[in-house]
Amino acid sequence: MSLNERILAFLDSPAVRNGIIAVILLNAVVLGMETSDSIMASFGPLIVAIDTACLAVFVVELTLKLVALRLSFFRSGWNLFDFVIVGIAIVPGAGNFSVLRALRVLRLLRVISVAPALRRVVEGFVRAIPGMGSVILLMGMIFYISAVLATQLFGAGFPEWFGDLGASTYSLFQIMTLESWSMGIVRPVMEVYPYAWAFFVPFILVTTFAVVNLLVGLIVNSMQDAHNEESDARTDEYRDEVLTRLRAIEARLERNE
Repeated sequence: MSLNERILAFLDSPAVRNGIIAVILLNAVVLGMETSDSIMASFGPLIVAIDTACLAVFVVELTLKLVALRLSFFRSGWNLFDFVIVGIAIVPGAGNFSVLRALRVLRLLRVISVAPALRRVVEGFVRAIPGMGSVILLMGMIFYISAVLATQLFGAGFPEWFGDLGASTYSLFQIMTLESWSMGIVRPVMEVYPYAWAFFVPFILVTTFAVVNLLVGLIVNSMQDAHNEESDARTDEYRDEVLTRLRAIEARLERNE
């Protein structure tokens, strides 16, 4: 086994992977402590030292990956993700880059790239984006039509909610999320327009219970497909390993004969 293969095997070992996750979680706690003036006044130097040590661990990990993979390191989207997150943390948080200091909390997102289960969730979501485009377009059409109708129907009586297209869209979005939709908006509107329920109830049924659930279904299916592909890949890897061992055994038997 070459040096590069040994480095990759070391980084991919359960102990190292779990250790990196522990460092990420510790770093997240430390970054949260840095927002407290009282804690920083009492333990500031220690917290800064722990934060620096965590960053050093991330830098060493990425350096080892770069040494082992070389240019192929940048072919993986997850490697690029880690590289950007750690790179932001290295940039000095002063002057024009002071805003980047707050972005250090993004290191917590590295758990996604390290933990396979979380990585499958993100991959499933990304796979669902093309299919989600059509559903989002349908949702946009429904919202536009509904906002125009709501403005024309209820704008005169409730200009703060349906006075123009923007206000109607926002109010309909609130209704779709079921946040104070009945007592907050619909029932007051029905006191002036008794048959307003004939507009709002179908809108909720179509958007909240149909289109939104369709989006959830697309994401779940994509996550399942990603999981199946990963399982197939592990099965193929195990099969190739078994075949390799069988060939080695056959070669030894032939030599013994």
